[in-house]
Amino acid sequence: MSIINTQVQPFKAQAFRSGQFIEVTEKDLEGRWSVVIFMPAAFTFNCPTEVEDAAQHYAEFRNLGAEVYVVTTDTHFSHKVWHETSPAVGKAQFPLVGDPTHQLTRMFGVHIDAEGLALRGTFVIDPQGIVKTAEIHDNAIARDVKETLRKLKAAQYVASHPGHVCPAKWNEGAPTLAPSIDLVGKI
Repeated sequence: MSIINTQVQPFKAQAFRSGQFIEVTEKDLEGRWSVVIFMPAAFTFNCPTEVEDAAQHYAEFRNLGAEVYVVTTDTHFSHKVWHETSPAVGKAQFPLVGDPTHQLTRMFGVHIDAEGLALRGTFVIDPQGIVKTAEIHDNAIARDVKETLRKLKAAQYVASHPGHVCPAKWNEGAPTLAPSIDLVGKI
């Protein structure tokens, strides 16, 4: 069953952000756009490159009214040390969420039972807590946050322009389509 257009279920997790431990729940995802980025574990090889990529684009996410949450199956204590010891991860101003109970990895369908780790998964969630995009792939392949930003902008566009769709390779400012019988067979 697809997670697309489903409501994020209640959860409670601990995170590290800006020198503090904080609690994150499904209520934090409501009222604004959210981007949840799952990674296998702290102190790995590819994960810091992705945290740094998200950190370098964090202002763009915030300008779009979105919060970023990076989730691994580690604890918030591990995230504190990871943030303090990794130059790449140290750039993160967003919550580094611990999921040692695997509640979130299972909820979002990215849990690897045999390893107790997460697959690389990226989810854009609307202000009502509804999942609008999902990307899940092999842990050997890191992501490009620019594509996540593009998907966030597309999700925001169609949310504010009912009846329109964003065609392939759509970017902000590009034309969209208004599906109708008149377009069938003409594109």
